[in-house]
Amino acid sequence: MYITRRERFSAAHKLENTHLNTKENKQLFDKCNNLHGHNYELFVTVTGAIKPNSGFIIDLKDLKKIIQEKIIDKLDHNYINEVDFMKNKITTTENLCVQIWGELKEPIKLLGAKLYKIKITETENNSFEYYG
Repeated sequence: MYITRRERFSAAHKLENTHLNTKENKQLFDKCNNLHGHNYELFVTVTGAIKPNSGFIIDLKDLKKIIQEKIIDKLDHNYINEVDFMKNKITTTENLCVQIWGELKEPIKLLGAKLYKIKITETENNSFEYYG
């Protein structure tokens, strides 16, 4: 059984590799080297056994609370480049998926489920999935 929780956040970022100079960053990232933002959708999919005492894999209000505290509160209406788990990372959505996985894996495990997938929709044409 799999359960997916969707959350939304709006955030700004600038694609930049701090090991490159300004010209190299412009050449590599083009317009995305400028400050810009997206209205993201985050999908967190968990898996596990259905617990006989509740009928749940995981209580969705607990999952919502973890996602809110660990991810949304930090990212929503913020500059991704300065968020604690994204510092010193190139703020691509690929890297964002990986870092969100790292933030959520253990708290979800403590609730008795397993993180299965992180999916982020960045635009109507671009989405990213990470399976750990």
